[in-house]
Amino acid sequence: MIKEFKEFISKGNVIDLAVAVIIGGAFALIVKSFTDGILMPVLGIFGGKRSFDEYVLTINESRILWGSFLTNVVNFLIIAFSLFIVVKAVNKMQDLRKTKEEEAEDEATELELLVEIRDLLAAQAERGSAG
Repeated sequence: MIKEFKEFISKGNVIDLAVAVIIGGAFALIVKSFTDGILMPVLGIFGGKRSFDEYVLTINESRILWGSFLTNVVNFLIIAFSLFIVVKAVNKMQDLRKTKEEEAEDEATELELLVEIRDLLAAQAERGSAG
């Protein structure tokens, strides 16, 4: 079981995933800093508050923090859009690589056909000279 676990951990996909999680966490902190420190305060100015987080609905001593919720929704949308762009770029790069591989396969196939034709012509020439 320990051997299987070592094999699992040593595979590239697991290491790539770990790096992605760490970078994703750091990116989330950057996005949170941007929305909390720059974007939402600017939007809050239009409503007369210092920050969007100050928008609160109070009902019977209960505070509904809808401004904070909206800030988190904006954080999510920024991160989701960024991931969309990254995934789209990776897919495009993979498509380009596949196209190059297909072209290489087509060239190999053409070469194989030409070799086969040459061999057939050589075999016919041998039969013609023998008969």
